Amino acid sequence: MPITNSDEKGTFLIQTWVEDSKEVKTSDFVITPPLFAIDPESENTLRIAYIGSKTLPNDRETVYWLNVKAIPAAKSPIKDSNTLQIAVLNRIKLFMRPKNLPMKSVDAPAQLRFHRSGSQLIIKNPTPYYVTLVQFKAGSQKIPNTMVSPMESTTLTLPDNAQGEITFQTVSDFGANSATQKSVME
Repeated sequence: MPITNSDEKGTFLIQTWVEDSKEVKTSDFVITPPLFAIDPESENTLRIAYIGSKTLPNDRETVYWLNVKAIPAAKSPIKDSNTLQIAVLNRIKLFMRPKNLPMKSVDAPAQLRFHRSGSQLIIKNPTPYYVTLVQFKAGSQKIPNTMVSPMESTTLTLPDNAQGEITFQTVSDFGANSATQKSVME
């Protein structure tokens, strides 16, 4: 995975690590290099390899989080001056997908089921894929973006006066939003 520093003057320290679905650092992956300085207008490539000893499920995806933190180089201190340094952390979903799953990932969103229980919306995902819902609405009321785990349910609190059909887009394997899809609350 390429890491590019497009800044014309600043050098950054890049720190990388992987977390599991519970956001706990894991040694299931090795990233090389895990820590490096990147000069202005240059690029480096991360190599990511699964080395985990545990057997992953073969009937569904497993999600991990790739973390890439960019820490700016400290400027020479100026006497009697205050400075603010901000590090930026990018978190990228890293999916482990078994071979031979029974359906295509693009077909998963159509299988989602939405059920209303009082002020709660229960989303059931019977598929082996994670589905990330964006531009998510109940009628005209916005619902927070959410990711639904494979073969599980997620419960969200509906906004006041949320009624009507559910509309949403999903994030594809390539990071693009799908066309708007519609469903009804059962």
